[in-house]
Amino acid sequence: MPQRILVVDDDAKITSFLRRALVLEGYEVLVSNGGQEALRTLAESPPDLMILDLMMPEIDGLEVCRRVRAAGDELPIVMLTARDTVADRVHGLDIGADDYIVKPFALEELLARLRALLRRQKAPKADEEARPGLLRYADLQLDTASREARRGDRNIDLTAKEFELLNLFMSHPRQVLTRDNLMEKVWGYDYTGESNVLEVYVGYLRQKLESGGEPRLIQTVRGVGYVLKE
Repeated sequence: MPQRILVVDDDAKITSFLRRALVLEGYEVLVSNGGQEALRTLAESPPDLMILDLMMPEIDGLEVCRRVRAAGDELPIVMLTARDTVADRVHGLDIGADDYIVKPFALEELLARLRALLRRQKAPKADEEARPGLLRYADLQLDTASREARRGDRNIDLTAKEFELLNLFMSHPRQVLTRDNLMEKVWGYDYTGESNVLEVYVGYLRQKLESGGEPRLIQTVRGVGYVLKE
């Protein structure tokens, strides 16, 4: 799914220019013409990043940034402003902005900074990386200790067999697992129930993993088995 960027500026020319440029880069773009509207948008349709103009009537960019950080939101914020003194840049960064771009700006530089911030946002935190039993593949995460699964920002409820099956796939990403191997590991070598039980549970798992419209990760290898692969 495309990453969502909120552009907040009371200058219609700036918002129109940025909307076109960002859409061409593959982003979903929301636009707010002032601070009050931006706060409503943040509550109703949370973005992945916000480009925030500093000087706006009523609620300015500094106050919007202040309120976002006071609420504990770690949303990446890029300040976009005509103020170019060192004191202004320091003030913006001190209240919680992640980056500061001065108008007029080079579009290529702005896009590069957005990409860097979005990469940083997606990177797992050090404590999560070090946590034992945490398996990751693409945007899928499985905590084998708590038996919790997530895809992106969405929690996934799994039955015991669905968890065992997903655990096998995520422990062997990009590796083809044969039908016999999956049956033995999850149901036992002496299983005498329905012959299509594996296909049924793979179907259940796919429905849950793809219920948010995400692309398929569990691929069928005809005549052999299945593989976890983008």
